[in-house]
Amino acid sequence: MQEPRSAGAMGAEFPYTLQTMCYIEVATDGSVRWGTDTGAYSRALAGESRLFAAWPGQWSTHLFAIDDLDQYARAFGIIHDEARTGLADHQHQASWTIHPTEDKPNGTYITINVRLACGCEIHDLKTFASQMRQQKGWDIATTGGWGGSSGTHYMRARRKSLT
Repeated sequence: MQEPRSAGAMGAEFPYTLQTMCYIEVATDGSVRWGTDTGAYSRALAGESRLFAAWPGQWSTHLFAIDDLDQYARAFGIIHDEARTGLADHQHQASWTIHPTEDKPNGTYITINVRLACGCEIHDLKTFASQMRQQKGWDIATTGGWGGSSGTHYMRARRKSLT
């Protein structure tokens, strides 16, 4: 038998949000849950449970102890992390235009160019989508293609949410 490896030792390089990562929560009473949520983070922070991650490799799966709860919380957006997301926790100076390649500008979802005049860069689309929903009511699609740099990014959005 082996002891779990330390996720904290890998720092931000640990792939917390990897689609194939399986999270396991073991409570102090021995009960077991799987998945991720803010409740698991809160219970682990309070010492009521421990979190583990099974990271599947090509030939074997490795077990990691989630021993840096701050990194876990930052990766899942429980705690805002500007370095990871590229987004300051402020009111963004954002504007949009229809992307030049959009061939259905009256569709339900359209491809748009978003310009951030506040100096932020989008590294995490889910965080940006959440912030824009709160700040401007925009409904940004978090599945599918997106990209960009230097303050301009392209993504899909629900047309009627853009004001």
